[in-house]
Order: sequence, then structure tokens, then C-alpha cells
Amino acid sequence: MEMIKGMYENDCLKIAMAGHIDSGNAQEAEMEIKKLCEEYPTNQIVLDAEELKYISSAGLRVVLRLRKKAPDLKIINVVPEVYEVLDMTGFTEMITVEKAYRRLSVDGCEVIGQGANGKVYRLDPDTIIKVYYNPDSLPDIHRERELARKAFVLGIPTAIPYDVVRVGEGYGSVFELLNATSFSKLIAAHPEDLDHYIELYVELLKQIHGTEVKPEDMPDMREVALGWARFTQEYLPEEQGKKLVDLVEAVPKRMTMIHGDYHTKNIMMQNGETLLIDMDTLAFGHPVFELASMYLAYVGFAEQDHSVIPSFLGIPYEAAGEIWKKSLRLYLETDDEAVIREVEEKSMIVGYTRLMRRTIRRNGFETEEGRSRIELCKQHLMELLDRVDSLDF
Repeated sequence: MEMIKGMYENDCLKIAMAGHIDSGNAQEAEMEIKKLCEEYPTNQIVLDAEELKYISSAGLRVVLRLRKKAPDLKIINVVPEVYEVLDMTGFTEMITVEKAYRRLSVDGCEVIGQGANGKVYRLDPDTIIKVYYNPDSLPDIHRERELARKAFVLGIPTAIPYDVVRVGEGYGSVFELLNATSFSKLIAAHPEDLDHYIELYVELLKQIHGTEVKPEDMPDMREVALGWARFTQEYLPEEQGKKLVDLVEAVPKRMTMIHGDYHTKNIMMQNGETLLIDMDTLAFGHPVFELASMYLAYVGFAEQDHSVIPSFLGIPYEAAGEIWKKSLRLYLETDDEAVIREVEEKSMIVGYTRLMRRTIRRNGFETEEGRSRIELCKQHLMELLDRVDSLDF
């Protein structure tokens, strides 16, 4: 029967319903559902209503009888017309009912940002959308929406996503950003104003780092970095590996908010106001963890292949290095090269630890490029660990 199809996975039976289910075919639909339940015995049943256009009272009674077998029954991807019926008849109070997400396409759209979990596209002059790489990203989307809301309430200028949509087989978050332009595009178009944009960039960074958060509101970045260090420890000589873990463990606990992916594609200018986007990496912790991610964005990721910077940030490799150096100097409020270099090396230790782990976990040992990057990270870490005795500053 074309209107009823089943898929069984991980002890969950998903039953897709399509077309119209009314008094003329409700009995037949129920028989098909019973067959699926007998073939795949489980109490975890989900009704997928994405292709269901109409359901009558006869069809609703089929759903009620199915709920007796599966008390935790869920109905997902419900189109507005069907949702209205379920709502009016009280089904939304008895059963978990999830509305269908509207569909959007990003074909031909400009990429204005890119992070670890997704790409940000401009849909039109007023709207941007972050499309997540993981097709099962709904929990990540809801988590980022909540993090963005918390940051906004704490005074961080950011865009709050107002809609969740389907994009291909995955999901995206939609934001309203009127006339917003990334710092990367502004710097590429006006290199003579680089110092001005760096001042605004560091000003926002200090605002973020000047904001304290509750431990239950965001992840602890020190714990995340400790996981990186413990993983990387296994690929370093015993003495250096132990020291790496000890250094990260000794980083003082701070309730400072950190962005976690702070680079010029994630900072936007909108009508003279600086805005922060891509909030899924928000956490709390010592600023060294933030500076480590910045070092990777501007230097570390492109150390072996300088073309990574124009491709990723949309600016020349030399400009990226200049942004890093000037930002660090302005952030630390010093011209003392020894102090600047000392903090840079602390950031490099965390950065190369993260990069080495990332490369290994992405099957880096299986390619020449990956092996070369792993070896480079290892060399940097061994040199730095011989002379750096604290990550605090």
C-alpha cells in the first residue's frame, strides 16, 4: 500500500503516511500498520506525516489504537493542514506532535561564513541561514539557539535564529541580518582600514571575555581541551605527553565566556554595529583557549598550505597573519614583544594539541598530507613543551 511504508532502525519503527487517510481507506491503512508492527515488534514507533495531506476522524481512530500499543508514539513532520486537525481534536495534548519544517534551497547562495559544524549562506539581502553538516543536527540547532539566546540576554550583540528549516536532507537555522557584511569581506574590500576593523574586532572580543556565565549555561572549555590533551598524549614521548596534560589541568578555572571560533567570518557589521554569529561553540573558560582557536584560524590551519586562508577566510594569507599579530598585541595591551611571544606560545600549545587530535581522528595517518600535518604538530608541541611551564597569563 503506497500510503503506508515502514523503516526499522535501532529498535525504532518509523511508519511513513502519505496522501489522504479517510473512512474509505482507514481500515486498509490500519491493516498495513499492524503488519509492520508484527514484522518489527517494538514499542518505539514514530509516524512520519511529511507526505500526509489529510486525515479524517477514521484515520485519527487508527492513530489512537496504535498509541495503545506504543504509549510514547510520536508524529513528526506534520504539515500545517494536518497539524490544525490534530490540534483541534486534542491530539497535540495527548501525543508528541512535531510540525514539518519548511524547505529552503541554498543553491547559488553566497557563503559568508564557515565553522566546524556548518556553513552560513546569504539567502537574500535581509536573511542568512546556517546549514549544518550533520543531517541529524536538530539537537545541535536547538542547543545553538539556546546558547545564542543566553549570550544575547547577557549583552553580547548577536543575531537570534527565528526559524528552523529543512535544506536538502539536513537542517538549517535562519537569521535576520539586514545589510550585514562579514569583517572578512570588509577587510578584503578596504585593506587600508585593517587597523580600524581590528580595533572593533578586539573590542568585541574583550566584551565577550568580560562577560561571566553560570557553569550550567555553557560547556567548560577546560574540560574539552583536557580531552584533546589526553588524546594527544598517546602520540607524544611520555615526558612531553604527561606535561601537556598537566599544563591543561593546571589552567585556572574562569567563568569567562569564550566564543570558541572567533575569526573575521564570524564577525558581521550591520548598520555600524558589530555582531557575533555562529554561536554553537560558546563555552566558558580561560582566554588561552580562545586565543588558541584564533591562532589556528589565522596561522595554524594554513601553515603547510597558505591557500587555505583565502579559501576559508576570503583574505590573503599575509593579511591573516597580520590580523593575528595585531589582535594579540591590542588584546594584551602591550608592545613588549617578549610578553606577546610568551602568550602566543601558550596559545600555540593548545592550538596544535587540538589540530593534531583533529587530524588523527580524521584518518590523518592514512594520507601523506595528514601524516605531514601530524608530524608538524608533534614537532611544534615537543619544542614548546620544553620551554613553556604554564598556560596561564
